[in-house]
Amino acid sequence: MLNPQGPIATAERLLLFNATAIMLVVVVPVILATLGFAWWYRASNPRAGRVADEGYEGRIEFVVWSIPALIVILLGGVIWIGSHQLDPRAPIAAKPKPLPVEVVALDWKWLFICPEQGIAAVNQLVIPVATPIEFRLTSATVMNSFFVPQLGSQIYTMGGMTTHLNLLADQPGEYPGFSANFSGDGFARMRFVAKAVAAGEFDAWVKAASQTGPVLDAAAYAQLAQPSEAVPPMTYRSVAPNLFERIIEQTTSGAAAIPRTSPHAAAGNADPGAGAAWCPPVKTGG
Repeated sequence: MLNPQGPIATAERLLLFNATAIMLVVVVPVILATLGFAWWYRASNPRAGRVADEGYEGRIEFVVWSIPALIVILLGGVIWIGSHQLDPRAPIAAKPKPLPVEVVALDWKWLFICPEQGIAAVNQLVIPVATPIEFRLTSATVMNSFFVPQLGSQIYTMGGMTTHLNLLADQPGEYPGFSANFSGDGFARMRFVAKAVAAGEFDAWVKAASQTGPVLDAAAYAQLAQPSEAVPPMTYRSVAPNLFERIIEQTTSGAAAIPRTSPHAAAGNADPGAGAAWCPPVKTGG
């Protein structure tokens, strides 16, 4: 968090530094005054005057309460303004067209879908440098939290709901991401790498991913959704249309899994109910 690689993380670090500096305006004098009073009014100091009678001093009372009150007001204003400027839904001003990425939290791995490219990846997020990334996030299981500290803005993922997040990477590099919300046995190993690359390298990765790897259709997703830990990064060359929306519908309805084709139909036997099952067409190519 102290080594940001994007405008959001940089603004968050500045907000953290400003808030800390404002609080130190009170904290440091209080610590120094405490040490000074303890030293001056020690029992062995005969020069320290002491008054036995208790009394009320309005000027001291005014200073004691007004300075902290002003600090709280100033700190609240800085945090209020800074937090609203860092609204996760707010678009990032940049020349390149934003890249949409759909994120699904699973047990215990991350699924990243690039709807415009028609590909997907597990525990691997590849993004172009200096391009705004528009995330749509949900969870296919329990509540979770998506966080890439060097890019900024932790945000929750919840079943049946969609959250939004806008991030941008300033420099090429590999930035660790993880789950910031306990979600069960495999929580500690629910990690991924956000790899920021040049635009040409990103296009090459998309082309390579669209030519290799399995297809993420209903059957493949049902298998992927099963709980597993420390899943190595992998890519899917194509993705079933509207898979992200289907996952949200599935979670909202409480279904155990996205409907798959009937085993009777797969065996070549007639099945009157097979037409009601969801068997999406597969989008191929880049």
